[in-house]
Amino acid sequence: MTSTSYALSVLFFGGSGVISSACVREAVAAGYDVSVLNRGRTRGRSLPDAVDVRHADVRDDAAVAAALGERRFDVVADFLSFHPDDVRRCLAQAGGRAGQYVFISSASAYQTPPNRLPITESTPLRNPWWDYSRNKIACEDLLIGHYRDSGLPVTIVRPSHTYDETSPPLFGGWTAVERLLRGAPVLVPGDGTSLWTVTHARDFARAFIPLLGNPQAHGEAVHITSDEAVPWNALFTTMAAAAGVEPRLVHVASDTICAADPGLTGSLLGDKAHSMVFDNAKARSFAPGWAATTSFAQGAREIVRWRAEHDIVRGDPAFDALCDRLVAHLP
Repeated sequence: MTSTSYALSVLFFGGSGVISSACVREAVAAGYDVSVLNRGRTRGRSLPDAVDVRHADVRDDAAVAAALGERRFDVVADFLSFHPDDVRRCLAQAGGRAGQYVFISSASAYQTPPNRLPITESTPLRNPWWDYSRNKIACEDLLIGHYRDSGLPVTIVRPSHTYDETSPPLFGGWTAVERLLRGAPVLVPGDGTSLWTVTHARDFARAFIPLLGNPQAHGEAVHITSDEAVPWNALFTTMAAAAGVEPRLVHVASDTICAADPGLTGSLLGDKAHSMVFDNAKARSFAPGWAATTSFAQGAREIVRWRAEHDIVRGDPAFDALCDRLVAHLP
């Protein structure tokens, strides 16, 4: 909690996603007065009973206004904006209600490929491969300009690959897990030795909460990631070990994968194909003593357990077929 004598009021635009739901739970645990605004269509992640849930489509200004009424908030945390037009809409809807506006950007906005590691917040923002990342950069630029012009305190947060038990951080996601479980070969981009940083959502949330209502975070950008950078090969073998299966890894050049499915170019060549290691000193300056404590070995066991408890085969048939095609054409 902050040093104030009242409960900090926080509105989450979103609140049902992998990252936002973890942050909502952590904010409630911290004693904050938490509200969530979303469409109410995601059923997989329950929220604490203390959360004030309001339903509206953020693209419907009248519905948002009706849902929020006259309420003002110490913090508005925006997990739903992916394009500058989204940010403009959210600012119009909630900027006047907010004491601080927290925007969830992406670590994929950093220079890709990076000129040097580890990544810090001073690393340039440039991603020529992925529209998603370029749009996040444009959102950041808009918000910093708005902060300079209007004085609305803005804080930018950049997650890297953040997961929970419902979202395996493998190339191919659930499709890769299902292939491992049935003994099918799985695609590993490149030679599998590039380093990838995966962060459990509950660890992210513990570093996120100290940014809320914190004047020292105004006008700042900070990434929140694990300090554990794992080679892609190890990510797959760790997941296989958690599932008790023997992995069949097939290495395919990233360019070859993207040529077979151009839709993967952004997320692969614009993100996953490059080693990404982060310096979290700035995050720790806001959350002294913080560290991500969930190893991927633990996270993988939770993913396998969740899969067994829900007994639902998940995956993308199109990506599954792509894997089969690429494997079949290997020499």
